[in-house]
Amino acid sequence: MARKFVDLSIYLENDVLSDPPAFAPRIEYMTHENTFAQIEPFFPGLKKGDLPDGEGWAVEMVQLSTHNGTHLDAPYHFHSTMNKALGQQERSIAIDEVPLEWCFQPGVKLDFSQLPDGHVVSAAEVETELQRIGHTLAPLEIVVVNTRAGKRYGQPDYVASGCGMGYEATMYLLQQGVRLTGTDAWSWDAPFVHTAQKYGKSHDAALIWEGHKAGRDIGYCHLEKLHNLEVLPPTGFYISCFPHKIRGASAGWTRAVAIFDDRLIAA
Repeated sequence: MARKFVDLSIYLENDVLSDPPAFAPRIEYMTHENTFAQIEPFFPGLKKGDLPDGEGWAVEMVQLSTHNGTHLDAPYHFHSTMNKALGQQERSIAIDEVPLEWCFQPGVKLDFSQLPDGHVVSAAEVETELQRIGHTLAPLEIVVVNTRAGKRYGQPDYVASGCGMGYEATMYLLQQGVRLTGTDAWSWDAPFVHTAQKYGKSHDAALIWEGHKAGRDIGYCHLEKLHNLEVLPPTGFYISCFPHKIRGASAGWTRAVAIFDDRLIAA
């Protein structure tokens, strides 16, 4: 069987709705036609026509948050400390400190695409889905969640779409030894617009970012804004999602990929 790759990442691009407008990426494209002024100072006396076909280089200037595009969140993003439930509360690790072995492991897909926007997934629902697909979690497996948001990427309602993983659902995974999870939604938690409605009624701040805040108890990472999860089977693939190495950062961009290979899986 030939090795097969499925790209699980969205583009970094202008003018496609992937974040609230204030947090959107900005990319300035400079082409072969307008970069001579960048080259000439290195070579005094050079004229544009001296270059092959009169062309300079292509280069881009990019203004990004570490949370733009498909990215991996580090425990440091969630809280200043982690592992309280393990009896060894410690400083949360940043993205450059995430163990590389967390980022290349067998993948498991949970399909919650039928759940309504704003629904907070429970531990019981995770357990039921695992039973449906006939899988028992193993330590370090990467668990990704297919929500309704995956098919709303780029649409006006994308940021408000999809269900979210609650505290107890997240802890259920972490207690099985999972240390890296992912979602095709904008956030691992339910969209803020839905959580805000619940908070407005109860004023219970524990509802805010409850899935993320599970990292206080057991440190973990998650991928956000994944793509193409609907084409994955429940199991039988690896996920590669090594993050960009940004010193002390809360997240790093990644080209997340699912890899299917009989030899790799058998190993």
